[in-house]
Amino acid sequence: MFFLHPLFYFMMIMSLAYGYARIKRERKTFHTRIEDIHDEFKFTYSKGLLAGILLSIVSFGLGILLPFGMVVLIAAVTAISALTFRQSLLSSAYTLGLSMVIGFCFDYFNPEAADAVLPQLSLANWSAAAVLLGLLLITEGILAYKTAHVRTSPSIVMSKRGLPIGQQIAGRTWLLPLFILIPGDAIQSSVPWWPVLTFNGDAFQLLWIPYIIGFGQRVQGSLPSESIKITARRISILGVIVLLIAAGSIWWAPLAAAAAGAAIAGRAFLTWKQRVNDNSAPFYFSKRDQGLMVLGIIPNTPAADLGLQIGEIITKVNGTEVKNVADFYEALQKNRAFFKLEVVGLNNEVRFEQRASYEGEHHELGIIFVKEEGFPSGRIEAAASEETL
Repeated sequence: MFFLHPLFYFMMIMSLAYGYARIKRERKTFHTRIEDIHDEFKFTYSKGLLAGILLSIVSFGLGILLPFGMVVLIAAVTAISALTFRQSLLSSAYTLGLSMVIGFCFDYFNPEAADAVLPQLSLANWSAAAVLLGLLLITEGILAYKTAHVRTSPSIVMSKRGLPIGQQIAGRTWLLPLFILIPGDAIQSSVPWWPVLTFNGDAFQLLWIPYIIGFGQRVQGSLPSESIKITARRISILGVIVLLIAAGSIWWAPLAAAAAGAAIAGRAFLTWKQRVNDNSAPFYFSKRDQGLMVLGIIPNTPAADLGLQIGEIITKVNGTEVKNVADFYEALQKNRAFFKLEVVGLNNEVRFEQRASYEGEHHELGIIFVKEEGFPSGRIEAAASEETL
């Protein structure tokens, strides 16, 4: 059933669509792509597997169950959110939180019609759904902390003063293989051989679903790892708060609705707070008085082989100080077969990187710089050609 779930294949298509949109933006700005179109696909279907298994064990141990209609509703809300091309809307706060709100409304105003449209919705245990929401938010925070800052996509925007500044964009989704208990025998009516579990006289069925979590953030005032990890910790804290409210709903049911509202409002507030803080900070990826800041690294290029990182500053090339992109490529021409870089690392320590140049390699070393005034992109085509290096 996991591999028959339409969301599984829908997100495959959407992952490729996200990759295509990213590459289109990168080519428009830098005339080259960074990661290939399959990067989002590979990330989505690999980074969340362990988290999904662990969360399934926890939810099964707690006896968390969702009616089949809620599973359908969550899939529908997730698909609609994915079509906006804003991965931040795939946060569990929105997909599960909004599904709970919609379910509340159906169940309260017209439960008979709700069961006709969404099977078994009247059997929903909203406290259990709220607990699952808290657990999913904690999981989202952990996944974002561990992986969301990896391979961010560079971008260029104009400041209010008309100067080009660099940004890093993190748009990530994770697929969690999640085991969910379904009350009753809704699946067995369509698939007679589907196993039924019985506890205290109540029937349950185990369903394996592809649950999608998303994260999106723009960073221009700091390194992406720093900003994203702060947001990730806040998401986990929000998850703990939602989980505590959900636990209280076991004794007073209306708190389940409060948990869903807190998740939605809290996640929106965290997005707003990060954006305000980032806008108020000095531009991190901007032109420096000394050296050139690395905005992006193209995989499988000399720059990637040297281990250069986003945010590092190149101060000298072949012994010559560089202050702009033209200086950089002019200095490279001093030695066609070899180059040496003086780099200020993220720890503010100076190190030297050197490497031979080979025919057929990326003629710009694979480094993306912040675009300068007077140039259409952060690259200088005429300064260094493949024949030069």
